[in-house]
Amino acid sequence: MADTNSTARKKPHPQAAPIMPAIDSACCFLLNKQERRIVKRAFKVLEKSAVYRSKAMSTPHAVRDYLKLRLVSLEHEEFHVLWLDAQNRVIAFDALFTGTITQTAIYPREVVKAGLAHNAAAVVLAHNHPSGIPEPSAADRLLTQELKSALALVDIRVLDHFIVAGDLSTSFAERGLL
Repeated sequence: MADTNSTARKKPHPQAAPIMPAIDSACCFLLNKQERRIVKRAFKVLEKSAVYRSKAMSTPHAVRDYLKLRLVSLEHEEFHVLWLDAQNRVIAFDALFTGTITQTAIYPREVVKAGLAHNAAAVVLAHNHPSGIPEPSAADRLLTQELKSALALVDIRVLDHFIVAGDLSTSFAERGLL
């Protein structure tokens, strides 16, 4: 007897379109609070899907688009971590620390604990600058090196650190700051 559900169980085609299409993140500024909540709920649904989790974050551009969409509309500074497995597939995206409009306190111990809890092999660090200026401060550079050292002790590689500021972003890896 033929299985009528066989197409539902097929793995996605390797050439399938990316789950997170390139979206102009500036559009989030145009959304009202209710619409932003809907987008946030949609992300939660995507993050639970097996297809989403099977996609690798293989380029800085893919990660940048994802992070800009997630962080662009925040009104205060937040520190987020994109946890990845050994093939750079998304395990989880955590908002670890929330601060004020100009700064956030980050504790390396808590970042390491979260990485171990997720059994992550790699990580992309990210935070936003509500000021609209994506330039890394001296404190941002120092923190990145401290986190890189702390996470290396438990074999978690820091692939990049992004600063998102409105529609602009800065990649530490692209600038040679890692």
